[in-house]
Amino acid sequence: MELGVGIGWRPEIAETVERLPGVDWVEVVAENVCPGHLPESLTRLRERGTRIVPHGVSLGLGGADRPSARRLADLAERAEALDAPLVTEHIAFVRAGGALTASPVLEAGHLLPVPRTWDALSVLCENVRVAQDSLPVPLALENIAALISWPDEELTEGQFLAELVERTGVQLLIDVANLHTNRVNRGEDPSAALDALPVEAIAYVHVAGGVERDGVWHDTHAHPVTQPVLDVLADLRARVCPPGVLLERDDDFPPPETLSSELSKIRTTLHLPPHPRPHAAPGATAARAGAASRLTTAAEARTGHRTTPTPTAAELPAPGGATAAREDVPGRRTTPVSPVAPRADNPAERPTRSGNADARERVGIGQAALVSALVAGTPAPEGFDPRRLRVQSRALVAKRADVVGKVAPELPEILGDAYRPAFLAYAKNRPMHAGYRRDALDFAGHLLATGRPEDAAVRRRLTLWWQERAAPEPPRRATRFVSAARAALAGIGR
Repeated sequence: MELGVGIGWRPEIAETVERLPGVDWVEVVAENVCPGHLPESLTRLRERGTRIVPHGVSLGLGGADRPSARRLADLAERAEALDAPLVTEHIAFVRAGGALTASPVLEAGHLLPVPRTWDALSVLCENVRVAQDSLPVPLALENIAALISWPDEELTEGQFLAELVERTGVQLLIDVANLHTNRVNRGEDPSAALDALPVEAIAYVHVAGGVERDGVWHDTHAHPVTQPVLDVLADLRARVCPPGVLLERDDDFPPPETLSSELSKIRTTLHLPPHPRPHAAPGATAARAGAASRLTTAAEARTGHRTTPTPTAAELPAPGGATAAREDVPGRRTTPVSPVAPRADNPAERPTRSGNADARERVGIGQAALVSALVAGTPAPEGFDPRRLRVQSRALVAKRADVVGKVAPELPEILGDAYRPAFLAYAKNRPMHAGYRRDALDFAGHLLATGRPEDAAVRRRLTLWWQERAAPEPPRRATRFVSAARAALAGIGR
């Protein structure tokens, strides 16, 4: 399916997107649209034949729990309302804890990287199959950017993605800006990742801007696209002509002519003559070939169409030279190249249900410990870089303040310059539990319960805002006293 060159649709630039020349399609954040009340701009785009792809951010398919049936139904509803050719999500987790780990559910408020281990791969593949069965159109998954690395990873990013495609038939959304981010932050070579990728599985490509501060690349989507990111796009283009490429911009929106110029740079990069490059390693070539054939077979298996069995299976070299047997796609026969004993450290190869349950528990415990360190101030889990965790933690709180300010714009308006420092202080060791709108109410309730703001007029305005959304009465003096005492005790306990 050819998409062409597109741009991320955002309410702030809706009219600009409609007028930009040469925009073949758009992508919209799925959670930001209501199927029964689509923005007029999206309706006009759809009516004139512009394809619209919903891009989910909250499924958390890389999490230890199975994906939420409600969230899957919501994503499916948006795909149908937009007449979308496919839907996309992320290879990430966004929450952790719960019954699986006998701990409170904690929301990260951001996409966090999945450990590249056999356990995590097994869990991710099962979650992807659940999602595929629940969606009316094909699913493509995006590689994410990360500030932190998991210790003791067993696969490279390219290997992990190739295995995912081969086992599930899922398509890929390759973000070249995220590959560049991981080069700066984690020392990973984008070209090596591209060598291992099954490029035939790419549905489309993301391009976005960012900025480097103190040796850390921040994938902001609020800065111009840099040449190193375009170089990664050119490197990918030397391997395959992607069906679609999309420019992402989420904040600090520039004038229309700047967006048009960035789209032109993307088109120019796509039309550059490919430069000669070294041949990929034989294992990577075999992995791509195996994944390409399985992509078609898995899709046919899901749709019920008959397919001719292909009696081959590519074996992907694992780090350290070992080989890993591949899990087959249901409904397809394969003949192994050679008998390979299951790896003791690869729960994905254990044919028992209890094996995968054990993998979920192990993944869940690790993810809960990481999220707790990031949003609740608990100690860094063993093997993680504490400095990087602090950077990630600060970034999560800053993003949380930004998003709360967008979903509840009255709060920054009421509190003025005091909004951001007050929210950062509130959120430092108070995890988000039920989404950003609830977070906004909890923040306002916290301020009122502790007798703030000190300005009586501002406090009255905040009280009215809180009453309209949460309860007929703000917290009483006794409640404020108890809350303040609890906060003081919590501080002593830390």
